[in-house]
Amino acid sequence: MLRIQNIKIRENITENELISFVSKKYHIKNSDITDWHISKKSIDARKKSDIFFNYTIDINVKDESKYPNINKINKVDIEQKIKEKININVINSLKTEPSPVIVGAGPAGLFSALTFVQNGICPIIVEQGKTVDKRKKDVDDFLYNKKLNISSNVQFGEGGAGTFSDGKLTTGISNPLCQKVLKEFVNFGAPKEILYLSKPHIGTDKLIDIIKNMRNYIISKGGKFYFSTKFMDFTVINGQISSVKLKDLVTNKTFDIKTNKLILAIGHSSRDTFELLYKNGINMEQKNFSVGVRIEHLQENINKAQYGDNPKLKLPPAEYKLAYHSPSGRSCYTFCMCPGGTVIASSSEENTIVTNGMSNYLRNGTNANSAVLVNITPEDFSDSSPLAGMYFQKELEEKAFILGGSNYNAPIQKVGDFLNNTISTKIGSVVPSYLPGTTLSNLNDILPEFVSSTLKEGLLYFDKKLNGFANPDAILTGVETRSSSPVKIPRNDFLVSNINGIYPCGEGAGYAGGIMSASVDGIKTSLAIMSC
Repeated sequence: MLRIQNIKIRENITENELISFVSKKYHIKNSDITDWHISKKSIDARKKSDIFFNYTIDINVKDESKYPNINKINKVDIEQKIKEKININVINSLKTEPSPVIVGAGPAGLFSALTFVQNGICPIIVEQGKTVDKRKKDVDDFLYNKKLNISSNVQFGEGGAGTFSDGKLTTGISNPLCQKVLKEFVNFGAPKEILYLSKPHIGTDKLIDIIKNMRNYIISKGGKFYFSTKFMDFTVINGQISSVKLKDLVTNKTFDIKTNKLILAIGHSSRDTFELLYKNGINMEQKNFSVGVRIEHLQENINKAQYGDNPKLKLPPAEYKLAYHSPSGRSCYTFCMCPGGTVIASSSEENTIVTNGMSNYLRNGTNANSAVLVNITPEDFSDSSPLAGMYFQKELEEKAFILGGSNYNAPIQKVGDFLNNTISTKIGSVVPSYLPGTTLSNLNDILPEFVSSTLKEGLLYFDKKLNGFANPDAILTGVETRSSSPVKIPRNDFLVSNINGIYPCGEGAGYAGGIMSASVDGIKTSLAIMSC
């Protein structure tokens, strides 16, 4: 196979036109090409006057010796690395032992379950929230009617918190299993372009159907789901997990399931579960995380800042990623940027305000939004309890609820007013997208001083990097507190906690930071169980 890199395209062309361009430039006869595909596609917008698409394509030809000046690659390499990761000798006893139980049907839990059924093991998946389509109705009921279901919302339910986000599949980890995750998403209905885009995303609208397809496949292979079912407790005999206690939230009846393998894919917002685990002797540690606000700009202004006034190419809604390091030692950075998206109400507890960002696949909304966050360390907590960070988050969310009017309106403020520490009295050119509603406020009143001051430094610094970032009319919505888990649940080299048979997994346990890394950790955890 031939790999051609750094193919610079400065016009709008189709894929068929792309291969014609490449074959002509590199003198490859069309009759020699047996197969080809795009390996990578990105946008280079460093020079506004010369924006171009940068492609890498892989081509199969009848006789590679005819093209000695083109790099040859072995595409089996990446496939072989994946096979080496997932091809294991499954212990036969696992197929006769009690089913492994997975708590949580987010990316980590679903990919853990998928890995089990692909190896002939039938897991039980427990999820306190509802199926993704019923969950969507609960989310809408909160957004439009202020009726919060504390078990089924943006944080809890089939698909996890990532379902109501931008569906980003970018990650900082380097693992061949990332490619497996992408391929599985495509198998279940995601656009094939996620396999080669440098910044792939799916979008909430498409994720909903993809998650349903995954669930139906897992069930068809013997997996069993318990929705609207809460993990209440577990029993340990001689240091080994032996059963779990569950509660049906519809009937309020409790029941036990025997198991010697419990995967805790509980997500970053399962506060009552964190308390349960801590009470029952699971080792837990304090962990760094970040808090801040969501910022909204007009997407057209972000496009102009990134692409210039008159780009020649048809370009997707522009993105950004910014970071600032304060002389104080704090960091400020943008996170989970959602082009053409909305700021979504993400509360999972009564009388709290939590924000996040969401985009559909087309990213065709009026506003761009992103979290702007400041790092929090255990030194900022009130005590040494492993759960102190969790209570830090909750206190800030409760203050935001009160500042917003104690009615699930989110407190908002224009950037110019935030910088001047004055309450906003009217909306400017940027209309906030947050539902159920918003209240003009002064966010300085509730944010810790070190968070406010670092945010102000960061906003002004980002404005130098991205023109208009500190536009006085840009909207800040408070608060964003759930960027990552506030705790870490230590595990050994076999991914087991201090109690044998209990496997902390994914974002809630502190081992992931998004859909991709959580999915990979779910796969790794199941592989560890099957090979131990």
